Amino acid sequence: MIRVDTYSQIQNLYNVSKPAGNRESAKAAAPDFKDRLNISGQGKDLQVAKQAVAATPDIREDRVAALKAAYQSGTYNISANAVADKILENYEL
Repeated sequence: MIRVDTYSQIQNLYNVSKPAGNRESAKAAAPDFKDRLNISGQGKDLQVAKQAVAATPDIREDRVAALKAAYQSGTYNISANAVADKILENYEL
């Protein structure tokens, strides 16, 4: 069994602090460093592009409205050849 006074002595060893004068002199001797961040021009361009993409809606409502109106009025026609060409173009066949 550990005696209480032995525990107190050990705790005092861990709680010992340095005199305040030493900390102040060390602070005065150390140069004043500040954190800074430099972003390259390419990084800035990427950030602007990401912001533009985030601001752009996923669905182009004007285009959807025009296609929907053309489909509902019966004037929307699709060329089978144009569809086939696009499919081949996407798969580079």
